[in-house]
Formats: sequence, C-alpha cells, structure tokens
Amino acid sequence: MADIIAIASDHAAVELKATLAAFLRDGGHEVLDLGTDGTASVDYPDYGYRLARAIAEGRAAKGVALCGSGIGISIAVNRDPACRSALVSEPVSAALAREHNDANVIAMGSRLIGPDMAKACLTAFLSTPFAGGRHQRRVDKLSSQERQPA
Repeated sequence: MADIIAIASDHAAVELKATLAAFLRDGGHEVLDLGTDGTASVDYPDYGYRLARAIAEGRAAKGVALCGSGIGISIAVNRDPACRSALVSEPVSAALAREHNDANVIAMGSRLIGPDMAKACLTAFLSTPFAGGRHQRRVDKLSSQERQPA
C-alpha cells in the first residue's frame, strides 16, 4: 500500500475532490478524506487547516487541497510550518514543486482546472522525488519558525 494521502476541499471543489479521491484509491493509495462532502457553502480555511493538521501530525504523508481557485486553501495549508503547499495547474509545476521544493501538498482550483489535468498534476506530484542537494537548505528555511533576512 502506498502512503496515506489526505484530501480536503471547500464546496466549490467537492466534485473534483470525489474524482481525485477515487483516482487515488484506484492507484492503490489510502485516502484520508477531510471533507467537505456537499455543496453547501463552507469556509476553505477550515478545510485547509484540517489538511495541514493531518500532515503535521503524521496521519498523512502528502495532501491534496482544493477550492475554487486553489489559492485560498493553499494559503491556509501553508500557515503550518510542517506544510509546503504548491498551487499548480499543469504537470511541470507539480513535478518541480516536488523536485525542488519538497512540496508535501498540492493545491488546485476546481474552477481553473479540469479533472483530466488535475489527475495529470497529481500523478506528476506523486511520482516525482525530492532532489535534495542544493535544494535542501532552502526547504529547511521554509519549514523553520525562525525568519532571517537574506
């Protein structure tokens, strides 16, 4: 069995969340579905924080964050220093987010990306390893609570 993947969305992306959760399960992944499960209006930060907490607590190795644009939920996830969420809309940026930034969460906007492109992004994200090396010190700075001037 592959790593556990957490997935969360607001009401705008509930259909895409269901599609990607099924895609992940079909690919052999265990999915931790953190909601929402309906189209009634909800606040995306609540679901971004749920996803971030699952990553920080080790209940999931990686995550998928979805809202209408992907922007708001990505900001919410990134408020937790354990998370490195990257907003992507095509597979190259999804792969680079993993390779160079060791992103552990992928964010996408359901109003901006179709299900086939979202699956392609998710596949690139999950199949690309972190390169380490010269990128490691930068990633360490992203996860640090201490902010230092450049």
